[in-house]
Amino acid sequence: MSGIVLSAAVRQNLLALQSTTSLLATTQNDLATGNKVNSALDNPTDYFTAQALNSRASDIGNLLDGISNGVQVLQAANTGITSLTSLISSAKSIANQALQTTVGYSTLSNVSTTIAGATAQDLTGTTTYTNATASSNLLFSGAAAGTTAAVGTTTLGGTAGAVTGTAVDDNEATPATISTSTLLYAATGATAPGLAGLTTGAATQFTNGTVLTVNGHTITFESGAAPTATTVPSGYGINSGGDGNIATDGNGDSIIYLGASATASTATVGDVLTAVDLASGVKGATLSAGVATIALNASQTASSITAGEVTLQTSTGAALSVTGEANVLKALGLTSATGAGNDTITATPTTSSASLNTLITAGSTLNVDGKTITFVNAGTPAAANVPTGSGVDGNIVTDGNGNSTVYLQKATINDVLNAIDLATGVQTASNSSGTATLSTTSGDVNSSIVAGVLKLSTGTANDLDITATGNALAALGLNGPTGINTSFNASRTAGAGGINGKTLTFTSFNGGTAVNVTFGSGTGEVSTLDQLNAALQADNLTATLDSTGKLTIQATNDFASSTLGSATAGGSIGGTVTSALTWSTASAPVADPEAQEVRSSLVDQYNNILQQITTTAQDSSFNGVNLLNGDQLKLTFDETGKSVLNITGVTFNAAGLGLANLTEGVDFIDNNATNNVLTDLNNASTTLQSEASSLGSNLSVVQIRQTFSQSLINVLQTGASNLTLADSNQEAADSQALSTRQSIAVSALALANQSNQSVLQLLR
Repeated sequence: MSGIVLSAAVRQNLLALQSTTSLLATTQNDLATGNKVNSALDNPTDYFTAQALNSRASDIGNLLDGISNGVQVLQAANTGITSLTSLISSAKSIANQALQTTVGYSTLSNVSTTIAGATAQDLTGTTTYTNATASSNLLFSGAAAGTTAAVGTTTLGGTAGAVTGTAVDDNEATPATISTSTLLYAATGATAPGLAGLTTGAATQFTNGTVLTVNGHTITFESGAAPTATTVPSGYGINSGGDGNIATDGNGDSIIYLGASATASTATVGDVLTAVDLASGVKGATLSAGVATIALNASQTASSITAGEVTLQTSTGAALSVTGEANVLKALGLTSATGAGNDTITATPTTSSASLNTLITAGSTLNVDGKTITFVNAGTPAAANVPTGSGVDGNIVTDGNGNSTVYLQKATINDVLNAIDLATGVQTASNSSGTATLSTTSGDVNSSIVAGVLKLSTGTANDLDITATGNALAALGLNGPTGINTSFNASRTAGAGGINGKTLTFTSFNGGTAVNVTFGSGTGEVSTLDQLNAALQADNLTATLDSTGKLTIQATNDFASSTLGSATAGGSIGGTVTSALTWSTASAPVADPEAQEVRSSLVDQYNNILQQITTTAQDSSFNGVNLLNGDQLKLTFDETGKSVLNITGVTFNAAGLGLANLTEGVDFIDNNATNNVLTDLNNASTTLQSEASSLGSNLSVVQIRQTFSQSLINVLQTGASNLTLADSNQEAADSQALSTRQSIAVSALALANQSNQSVLQLLR
């Protein structure tokens, strides 16, 4: 074959055909593989670069499986946290149910005291008062010069005064100087027996209907025989002594019965004097069964007749005023006036060193704190003669309710002071059998007179308020410094409440803020129950007040199991209020069996929830990795192993969440114990939320890296493809062109070969 020699044309065509066939084979291979670089011979640079890119893409692709598993591990942990959160919510519901059940104790630990008069709006209680002393003007006795200070024994009445008439004779045929036995009633005529009132010797003046008015009392003369005890007018008594010619009502009014007839007269001048003394208060009468027992009052002087001269006496307690027809008074020698018109005879008592320099007028009154003290001109009655229910002490009669009567004829300043003290309540009277026994009220001081000044005690029942009628206010120096005041007033010394200004303290009770409150109405002080509760709230205490003023301070429901003042709980009471009030010993709480049983059942339910929390955490795994059970997840994101994410797991069983099984009889026993459990549950919820946030963040990172890796693989594979992939359009065109070229080359080779055949034919 080596001996064969091809022509140049054939050889040229053969070489062209061979080149075309080779190119066509290459093009067809590119079309078949899709690559234009199929081996290092095709393009070493692109081939090895593409191989490196595809290798990296493959490595990253292998890492994607681990990343996908990591995503699922995180998803499992997140699912576990969601379930744990629901279980924590269930546990909270149980704890809240414990809060809403009946308090586990029927009685909470407490201390109590009673504040007299306390109300929810005024805890300080009944206002307390102490006695105060008010001073009068300086009082003087009636001694000469009027500079001697009065004393307790200084009398209210003075020395009796008198009025003495001129000597008169009777109207007998043979006139005689009149005496107490001289008859009043006689027939008309100068020789008729009886008292002649006129110098002319005309008729007597004492006839039926004659009236004398003495100190406002009436003496009436009536004709006729005196009545008996059974026929005397109602309210009157016939005098039991003498000849029984006077009927008196015991209060100063009298009737003088002149006699059965003009010739049988029985009334005498002595009867007139007795009737005048009854009206003036010199004498007194006691009535019993129509009989009047008339007697001279103590320290008084009876009216009298001496040598025909009538002397009328005042009492020591009041002036004397006698008003009557002038002819009647002239008949007694008491006036020189004549006629049917009235004339008045007066006399007044005088002051002395033993009496006040201003005598109190009979009928004057003092109104002391609504009680009445009446000054009367009469002798002090005996115990047997005082009104029923009243009693006599000294020279006053009291009804036991603060109202008194002061008998001026012998009464002293001390008697007035006692009457004032009875009205204010400084003294009280116990009346029995007409006698009053006075006693001083505890905490009060009797009124007194010091150096001529009345020291009036206000007492503690009311502020002192004195008004008056007559001259009593002025006579006793109670009319003010200038003597024009119409009342006398003085206030008690007041402290605004039983515990006003007192301080109450409680040490810290179960971690609360120690209490330190002062009772009162000032700034920062406590006076109402609401204010006290606001102060106690910070120390886990509360206060109640009942209608009797009993204040009870007790533990709140949160600390129902604690004892006030105990070493473990605290809350010891103190402060100055403890000395002002009597506080009870702190009582221990009393458990409620039924309520505690309910709470015990809630403890069991709670513990079951904790068990589920532990098992749920243990089951929150994927492919053997549990981020809620302490496992660690390591994810590699690149082929070099330099880009990694380490996720450290947590232990989220019950203990890991800070939760522990509860104990019956210890937990849920009161709101505080329950709130402590709720605090742990809230902390567990916060921990779960924090871990969920962390897992979410890590999951987001992992998912981002997963997407990134997928995109990077695509980039690498695209880059590799760009280096090795063939352009199918170009390769197809090249294939078609090469096919055409090959066909032409075959034809050319055939032509060239024909030429050679022609030459060969020539050679044949």
